[in-house]
Amino acid sequence: MKLSKFKFNLDEERIAQFPVHHDQPSKDRDDAKMLVVHKKTGEIEHKQFKNIIDYFDDKDVFVFNDTKVFPARLYGKKEKTEAQIEVFLLRELNEELRLWDVLVDPARKIRIGNKLYFGDESLVAEVIDNTTSRGRTLRFLFDGPHEEFKQLLYSLGETPLPGYIKSKRDPIPEDADNYQTVFAANEGAVVAPAAAMHFSRSLLKRAEIKGIDFVNITLHAGLGNFREIDVEDLTKHKMDSEPLEITESAAERGCHFRTQRLRHRHDNTQSHRIVGRFVPQPEAILRMDKQVHIPSLRLRDKQLACHKPSSAIFDNAHDDMRVRRL
Repeated sequence: MKLSKFKFNLDEERIAQFPVHHDQPSKDRDDAKMLVVHKKTGEIEHKQFKNIIDYFDDKDVFVFNDTKVFPARLYGKKEKTEAQIEVFLLRELNEELRLWDVLVDPARKIRIGNKLYFGDESLVAEVIDNTTSRGRTLRFLFDGPHEEFKQLLYSLGETPLPGYIKSKRDPIPEDADNYQTVFAANEGAVVAPAAAMHFSRSLLKRAEIKGIDFVNITLHAGLGNFREIDVEDLTKHKMDSEPLEITESAAERGCHFRTQRLRHRHDNTQSHRIVGRFVPQPEAILRMDKQVHIPSLRLRDKQLACHKPSSAIFDNAHDDMRVRRL
């Protein structure tokens, strides 16, 4: 599989910078446009996302990724030179020591031992390790309780808008709610499950009334979403791992849906991939209340075993095509 097969031209004016309800208060997030392709006939319909439940009934199950995006982008300055720097928080490594895995920009100016200042110097961090060309490990110097530290850290952070939005406009306070799903619950993502952001609370209620069932899983999208693919042969691309949580209840229900041959519908390709890996057979029901890392997982002898597929990118692309066909 070649990278060039996935390239296409997209007019930048076609890339939405705000949700549909931003300047139209009478509308909701599910008023966004939706293209429906009937795979048997090739017929194309132009609908709104709120119409999605017209294609589902009580034989269907929606699998949602309930990850929650946190304000991961910080701006500060370097000690002595006061050079402006950007720090992108990825994940907390150690709560007690205040250690975080981050990306920095410009990376060439940030070395081990440097101190970085944020806000009105109310928060200070020290660089203690290099992880990748742009990656660093920071130790935040804060003596108070962890909750106070997180509140301060997040008050200084911005919503981590993707580059195709951030490069076109300045952040606004409403981004904190808009760049989030209505069912977001478990904090840890730096990228929102984009397709799922079109679900509104009223749409979920209508789906529930229609008899459609829901299952929640958690996959925190991270660094891999920002890494450029620099190889033409996708089998040589290396995927980053991402933390996943799936409860015993979700696994049991997933297996039940499979054995009853109910139809799964996923809010994004991440949840589609997880269900395919975790609940393929009834005997795969396990207690999975600990955090594991993927790009790809399989169940074996009541253990979670991680492995990288020969082409993880192809898995994503293939899943995407299957999910979006109705």
